[in-house]
Amino acid sequence: MRNRLAGALLSVLALSLTTTGCGGASEATPGGSGGSSSSPAGASVANRVEPLAPRPEPRLPVTVPSADGERVTVAAADRIVPLSGSLSEIVFTLGLGDRVAARDVTATFEQAARLPVVTRGHDVSAESVLSLQPDLVLAETTSGPEEAVDQIRAAGVPVLFVEAAKGLDDVGPRIQAVADALGVPAAGKELTRRSEQRIEAVRGDVPHGKEPRVAFLYLRGSASVYLIGGKDSGAGSLIEAAGAVDAGAASGLAKDFTAITSEALVKAAPDAILVMSKGLESVGGVDGLVKIPGVAQTPAGMDRRIVSVEDGVLLNYGPRTDQVLKSVVAQLYGEDGAK
Repeated sequence: MRNRLAGALLSVLALSLTTTGCGGASEATPGGSGGSSSSPAGASVANRVEPLAPRPEPRLPVTVPSADGERVTVAAADRIVPLSGSLSEIVFTLGLGDRVAARDVTATFEQAARLPVVTRGHDVSAESVLSLQPDLVLAETTSGPEEAVDQIRAAGVPVLFVEAAKGLDDVGPRIQAVADALGVPAAGKELTRRSEQRIEAVRGDVPHGKEPRVAFLYLRGSASVYLIGGKDSGAGSLIEAAGAVDAGAASGLAKDFTAITSEALVKAAPDAILVMSKGLESVGGVDGLVKIPGVAQTPAGMDRRIVSVEDGVLLNYGPRTDQVLKSVVAQLYGEDGAK
């Protein structure tokens, strides 16, 4: 594991074995609550990406820097295997989705739905990837295990590592890194410009002067994992762009994630709680969330003020981040900004 996000996953695995006393959560039924009890219409993120037009034509070969310090030569990009949903989203939005041979389980948007799933988050199978005969593999700096990625490279397949997303400032660099490797640098510049302009347009509509405190909670009820995000959770940039304060970081939580306790929640005192939709479902929706010790005692719990965004897109920091931000803003303030 190569950086902060990998460490967060290790924390999740460890805490899933050791965290107790956080309520008897279970996987929700399909009809369970999946968001704020008063989520406004139009707050959801589109389940499709919007490819650039006209479709760019790769000019290869190219040699580009990889985030692991290597230089990678890409001679062809006819069979691309991205090892994360975020990287898949960038390839498809650049207009080259027809070249993607498989997907990670986190690639949940409509255009990728029919592709075979060969990786599951940070569980990469070298055999599954190599069976597709890819000519390029796109990886996050958190992709692993490291031995599997090394095995793919040893088989002669170029592997380009892209820095894992940490915030809004990563949107452009990640798009450009992928575009350069695919031999479409001009398309990368165009998609970066479009993405950043759309993000700024949403930021311009954020109500001023309110600054609610928002806590990001990572929830997996089936594994009894209940975590509150701190300074390095990855959600702070999005929360701040929505005109809010990251309650976990502001309360002094310096780590990426910390096990939820009543004391930690009371100190964070969030006015709203940000969660991933499947995480919310896993604890039984809003009704189950407020039963987690400490949640009901926060302003967010008392008001049932929950902001929910799909797992596969919330922290991607990619071409759909403007929609994510718009959803957060709409759920946080209401369509009229009255909340």
